[in-house]
Amino acid sequence: MALVSVAALVASARSGKLVSFPTDTVPALAVRPDRSVDIFTLKQRSPDKPLILMAANWQEFLPFLDTDHPALETWQGIAQKYFAGAVTLVFPASDRGCNLNQGFKTLGVRIPDSKIAIAILQQTGAMLTTSANKSNQPPLRKMIEINQAFPSVMTLGDGISITEQLGSGLPSTVVEWTNTGWLVRRQGAVCFE
Repeated sequence: MALVSVAALVASARSGKLVSFPTDTVPALAVRPDRSVDIFTLKQRSPDKPLILMAANWQEFLPFLDTDHPALETWQGIAQKYFAGAVTLVFPASDRGCNLNQGFKTLGVRIPDSKIAIAILQQTGAMLTTSANKSNQPPLRKMIEINQAFPSVMTLGDGISITEQLGSGLPSTVVEWTNTGWLVRRQGAVCFE
């Protein structure tokens, strides 16, 4: 049984293991950015479904984004408005960011509105994330269910209820920057204006 403390989860995440922790939407399955293939394998997820980079602050995203882009200031303004929260912003990626999701030139980034998630991300740095479930199955929202479904994943079990549904259950709203402005790719918990 791999229900662990925050300290054990952070150490596991830093060493490259898959971890799971609550967020404001649904619990995340997360891994170090250089280990993305592990999530795709575990979830039996198609490589054409990109992962989201989650972090505790905007600065953490910059190595993964095209910071030479003329709209960078606009992006930062929108990020300040919607982060932390249930919004994923999709931007043109740097070479490093392009390596995270096979075949994509963009990267979705999010700062969750969750004290526990932020506390973990402050210690691990940016993590690639997705919902905790097998591909095309509903997201698991109880840490005990995640632990049972994915026994190899270090799942947070300390300081939270492992038997209750965590997060709002609504996915984040996904909004992509395009040359013609913002495009809502998935309507989720937040209305984007």
